[in-house]
Amino acid sequence: MDDIVKQALAKWPNVAHCVGWLLLDRRGVWRMRDDAAQAAGALGSPIRHPALIDFIGRNYERDADGQWFFQNGPQRVYVELAYTPWIVRIVPDSAAPTRLALADHTGHAFEPAGVWLDDAGGVLFADASAPPRVAALHDHDLGLFADRADLDGDGTHGVLHLGGGVDLRIEPIRRDDVARRFGFVASPAARNRQSPKHAAD
Repeated sequence: MDDIVKQALAKWPNVAHCVGWLLLDRRGVWRMRDDAAQAAGALGSPIRHPALIDFIGRNYERDADGQWFFQNGPQRVYVELAYTPWIVRIVPDSAAPTRLALADHTGHAFEPAGVWLDDAGGVLFADASAPPRVAALHDHDLGLFADRADLDGDGTHGVLHLGGGVDLRIEPIRRDDVARRFGFVASPAARNRQSPKHAAD
């Protein structure tokens, strides 16, 4: 978290939280959702300003309840998730040209410790942190994944060969089970409607 954000939090610790206005889409794009977008259940308008995108990424964190948020100065802006809290791309590993690596939507390395294939054809990775971060693979990289994956006959189990001697077992998972399995809240706004106290905690 940026120092200027920490200073704002210390100066104004009781600013009301914001829900519903910021969304992370399935391709790792931050989107602003005005009242009309929220009412329509739309994704909202993509944020394109590079400095703002970087600022959000540097101040993107998880609360104790598994809700992800952007700390905007003294105000906590909870993030609606189109799927997972992180989106990753497959990138070349500069230290090992034959090995593939992952980078998350904020531009940082993501070290996978597990990989899952969901029932909608999506690919998920989790790291070894506690609790683990879970990331969906950007759909543009599904072909690269397929090139490195050996799937069993049922198409739900297998092995992903990242290269450099790194292999990860592919396991199946139901998309509807992902949030519960990895302990995150996909829609803080919906949770707040059910229990308004969570937006004020």
